[in-house]
Amino acid sequence: MRERPVPTWDNPLPGVPASVARVKPPPFSYHRGRTVEHAAELLRELGPSARLLAGGQSLLPMLNLRLAEPAHLVDLGSAPGLDVIRRDGDMLVVGATARQAAVEHSSDVRALVPLLAEAVEHVAHPPIRHRGTVVGSIAHASAVAELPCAAVALNAQLTLLSADGVRTVGAEEFFTGAFTTSARADEIVAQVAFPVTGPGTGQAWSEFSLRRGNFPVAGAGASVTVADGEIVDVAIAICGVSDRPVRARAAEAALLGTRPGPEVVAAAAAASIADLAPRVDGDLAAHILPVVAAPVPAWGYRASVAKSQVRRAVTTALTRAGGVR
Repeated sequence: MRERPVPTWDNPLPGVPASVARVKPPPFSYHRGRTVEHAAELLRELGPSARLLAGGQSLLPMLNLRLAEPAHLVDLGSAPGLDVIRRDGDMLVVGATARQAAVEHSSDVRALVPLLAEAVEHVAHPPIRHRGTVVGSIAHASAVAELPCAAVALNAQLTLLSADGVRTVGAEEFFTGAFTTSARADEIVAQVAFPVTGPGTGQAWSEFSLRRGNFPVAGAGASVTVADGEIVDVAIAICGVSDRPVRARAAEAALLGTRPGPEVVAAAAAASIADLAPRVDGDLAAHILPVVAAPVPAWGYRASVAKSQVRRAVTTALTRAGGVR
């Protein structure tokens, strides 16, 4: 009788090409954080080979595809007090384990930070949003994901906790590259605080994806404040055209101090990628979406889509602010 090959971690399906066989995670040790402070101590003790697990909807696919191979996983899911969604003064605080679905269906979020509520609606599919966390998606730092981009557009403030203490960083400073942030290996993003909207402010999210639930080809979030018929404050962020979500500074400058109208919005949309150098398509694919069998549209196409999404997001935001009728 012919002896059957024995599967191993390195060769889970003997006789099957490794690129096909490796669809299960590599070996790792599992650690449950009893509190956020305990999880921080575990990260310090285990070192840079440890990764934090919250909802797992970003990390686990990367483990299955062997795009990440941590030796340790520290689970934050059962730590108490981290699933909060609450107003704190002029900020809306979302805790590290608050589910995307909870944020999506929160009347407080929709009333206080409508851009965040709209962006969450576009994340993947309902089963994923019922497990995935808002903070986890932001900390994952995908260049094409909705929530990191929304955080940049809203100038969100991230609270980073470690065994050494607590510090706060702005969203734009937090993202340093594709799946790369300014957080140290032993730091936990314990919460993200989003400024609440004030009078005369409108917000909107717009994106285009090849099919519902896919990552967007490009997306844009806009927050615009109108007073006395003039745009007095504006923030626009774009995803899908760089290795991180970026502010559209040229588009903001084109809008600030103007009286809202279609021509002004069109000029801002045309200027929205002026600060971005054209990217080599192969480099874009390597940095934006390193997922097996996921073709990345060319940069020129993404740039064109980004401009149209800026136009739509700004137009909707201005309408909600009372600036365009």
